[in-house]
Amino acid sequence: MDLRVDQPLWLLLLIPIGIYFIWTWRKDKKSLKKEGKIVFCIRVIAILCLILGITNPYLLLPIKEEQVLFLIDRSASLQGTDQQITEWIDESLQSKKSSHLVGVYTFAENFQTEIAMTDGEVNLPVFTPMLEAGNTDIAKALQLSTGVVEPNKATRIVLFTDGLETTGSISDEIVKIAGGKVTIDVVQMARLSSEDVAITSFETPPVAFEGEQQQLNVTLEATSNATAELLLYQNDQLITREQINVEPGTNTYTFRNASKGEGLLKYEAQVVLAEDGLIENNKLTSVTNVESSPRLLVVTHDGNSTNITAVIDQQAISTDVIDASVLPFDLSNYLAYDAIIFDNVPGHVVGEQKMTVIEQAVKNFGVGFMMVGGKSSFGLGGYFKSPIERLLPVEMEIKGKQQLPSLGLIIVMDRSGSMSGTKLEYAKEAAARSVEMLREGDTLGFIAFDDRPWEIIEAAPLDDQESAVESILSVGPGGGTEIYTSLSAAYEKLSPLKLQRKHIILLTDGQSATSNDYQTLIENGTKELITVSTVAVGQDADRALLESLAEMGGGTFYDVQDESTIPAIMSTETAMISRTYIEDNPFYPTIYGDAAWTSLFAEGVPQLNAYIATTAKQTASIIAESEKEDPVLAEWMYGLGRTIAFTSDSTGEWSGDFARWKYWGDFWNTAVSRLLPAYSEVPFSIQKSADESFTVTDPSGKSSFFEVAAVNEKGDVLSVTSEALAPGKARVTVDSDPGLVFFRISNEQDAVYQAGISIPYSEEYKIQKPSTETLEMITNRTNGKLLTEPSEVFREMELSSSEKQSIQQLLLLVAIILFFIDITIRRFGFNLLFAPFKRIRKKLEPVNSTTTTNVGKLVREKKKR
Repeated sequence: MDLRVDQPLWLLLLIPIGIYFIWTWRKDKKSLKKEGKIVFCIRVIAILCLILGITNPYLLLPIKEEQVLFLIDRSASLQGTDQQITEWIDESLQSKKSSHLVGVYTFAENFQTEIAMTDGEVNLPVFTPMLEAGNTDIAKALQLSTGVVEPNKATRIVLFTDGLETTGSISDEIVKIAGGKVTIDVVQMARLSSEDVAITSFETPPVAFEGEQQQLNVTLEATSNATAELLLYQNDQLITREQINVEPGTNTYTFRNASKGEGLLKYEAQVVLAEDGLIENNKLTSVTNVESSPRLLVVTHDGNSTNITAVIDQQAISTDVIDASVLPFDLSNYLAYDAIIFDNVPGHVVGEQKMTVIEQAVKNFGVGFMMVGGKSSFGLGGYFKSPIERLLPVEMEIKGKQQLPSLGLIIVMDRSGSMSGTKLEYAKEAAARSVEMLREGDTLGFIAFDDRPWEIIEAAPLDDQESAVESILSVGPGGGTEIYTSLSAAYEKLSPLKLQRKHIILLTDGQSATSNDYQTLIENGTKELITVSTVAVGQDADRALLESLAEMGGGTFYDVQDESTIPAIMSTETAMISRTYIEDNPFYPTIYGDAAWTSLFAEGVPQLNAYIATTAKQTASIIAESEKEDPVLAEWMYGLGRTIAFTSDSTGEWSGDFARWKYWGDFWNTAVSRLLPAYSEVPFSIQKSADESFTVTDPSGKSSFFEVAAVNEKGDVLSVTSEALAPGKARVTVDSDPGLVFFRISNEQDAVYQAGISIPYSEEYKIQKPSTETLEMITNRTNGKLLTEPSEVFREMELSSSEKQSIQQLLLLVAIILFFIDITIRRFGFNLLFAPFKRIRKKLEPVNSTTTTNVGKLVREKKKR
């Protein structure tokens, strides 16, 4: 036990006060009586207590308990070592003493508690799975570890790791720990031996010309001799498959490829090994920008003819025509084109996911987009509130139209357990969009069913769209599937209503638990002018039943394999029954706008037969307008890309005299030229740095700042942080998973540059040996030890544990009491101070004298006898 003070400078007051007391003692010693000397001593003691009290004194009391914390690296670089570590800890626990507190914690990029600090028995559980094992942050793990232990107790952290950190800075964290009550022992770990081949580098030319022999360099790292297969892809198409024999260490391979594509080409290298230790390090991507003539992608569907390819200048524009059903999901495939035209393509064939990727290609990378009308396009195509509607200069909703048919719509939606997940979410979103397309006063009903119907919205005139949408979105999954009773309930609700159009949309992914007379139900409904359309979701749906219901009910059957197409299907169905979209009265459109367009009509304007009604967006530029003031041709800029809406068709059925017009080819060539991106010739360079960031440079030095957007292959916008380093130079950090990231860089002069950069897999998956230098640095700077035997864990700790016990209040209390005694004596003398004791004495005296008198009498009487 030690006595210590926090503020010792206050003890300097003892010098002047000591001098003062010595001087007063010598001066008054002869005149002081006994009482005065006592008061003097009391006063000296009080002053000493007061001065010692303000120094914040405390006693250091020893603590016997010691803390041992096992901290286990469970990142991907130590995959498969859990059992080995568990056995090591179990053996070490045999040396544990009753005074030891033990805790077990694991980490990779994040930190997890397996066993909280305890003085009881420790039974190691099966470790909790690491959610983010792709990185190792030792510094963060140590920081959190020192936060869970009691700081006043001696602590030993036993760190199981290979020392390979991929994020954070262990050296910075050790500076904070060193010199405290924490020592760190290290158990060096290594990945369990297994065959592993990793692609460490894949390089392709950043820029090439079409037809040029491009050199593709692949570097592999191997742990042992092995036979593997190396595959090379261009835009997801296999171009090379080669059997290779790899040796331990670095292996380099070179290939040549003459590209037949143009634009931004994605190359991918992949190695396949029969028994590979890690598959995460088997693939890398690279991007080459191939300069060539503009490329146009024309999208059609189901054999619908298109005249666009026949009338545009094929020598100046390279054109591909594909069906909407085979549209790719990856952004890189769209960036290979300068413009995309949807010619009478239904939205439910495209789906939300592909629409989102196309939207990103237009918004952030300047790809042009045009939608051409027809019976399966615009509102009738189901594009209401879709990503494609967002990028177009027109809305699918018809605003300002008063003469529309009265409508009753009931949506019958499957909510059985098999619908849980994305299917149910897409279905609810689709139903909500249908509600938003209805007018106030239209009749709406919504029935969700599992093994019985649940009437979520009673069939009645719609007066609160927002409330209806909330009710639909709140539906959760249920039990089994029973279709007939729910469909029958919908017919029962619609039959008595006096409406011009009555329609049911049935959506399910299963088969009914019962078999009933659907034919009679639908025939009776047909007499009441009720139509029904059906949507089969997934492989398990009863397609035969649903297709027959739609055929008998005068509606449409939709076979859905991609759930993301459900919203477009529901929008199409609602549009077809709720609005009169097709305007089929021949007319001469009114022409406005840019000279590039108006010059085509200098000799007159041909007649159009029909178009799909839409509403122009506020900032859209209207080129051609109908007699009803509906946009027929409109354009605008959406991000970096220009988009055009032509609400008539390309075949001549709707476009009428336009298709026989001598400038019909010029019309389409003008449209395509308007769609092509106008990139500046001023390039920016973008280089990957060692710290996983990117350095963007303007070689001309004219850029004061950069605006950077980044999008991944799926079309997701990535979080970007930009830091200016110098004029024309910036550091850019992107939060992205491994794979391709597409950058769009612009400056204040509107110079724009696009580039694709490959984000490699984490350093965690590289073939590396443990970092012994890092492990030795940890132990040396924290007075720890590299452990080889489990019994060493609970060896005696050099650091002692103690806790503070403050005595400041006690000393101040003693000083106050002594001061009161001092004042009392000086004011009233010792008599008052000892008065209570005198009173007690007086009370005792009569008892004693009486006893003495009685005893004396007895003695005298005895002597007389």
